[in-house]
Amino acid sequence: MPLVRIDLQKGKDSAYRKAIGEVVYDAMRTTLDVPENDRFQIVAEHDASDLIIDRTYLGIQRTDDCIVIQVTLNEGRDLAKKSAFYKAVADGLHERLKLRREDVFIGLVEVKKENWSFGNGEAQYAAK
Repeated sequence: MPLVRIDLQKGKDSAYRKAIGEVVYDAMRTTLDVPENDRFQIVAEHDASDLIIDRTYLGIQRTDDCIVIQVTLNEGRDLAKKSAFYKAVADGLHERLKLRREDVFIGLVEVKKENWSFGNGEAQYAAK
């Protein structure tokens, strides 16, 4: 059900990019009740001039290593689950890749279940 977009500046190797996806997926499984094998991720690298991230918004000091994670998912999770997800991702990336927690930007986009088609031109989650 979630669709994850991970955007980062060019220059990281494939193992680094893969690890980001693994950390995000593991966090979704443990905090957001995402089913096994429900993994749809797009990782995109950008030139520095094409990834515009404010360095100090809200007093948080960001570097060139800042990544943007956008997760589109079904609506309905409470603040506690969302907060646990944010923390699990930031902590997991810090532990696994030494990525600074300040350099993890996450945005959740909640949609109704009928807004998905996983193939065959059908809305698999729509009420019938």
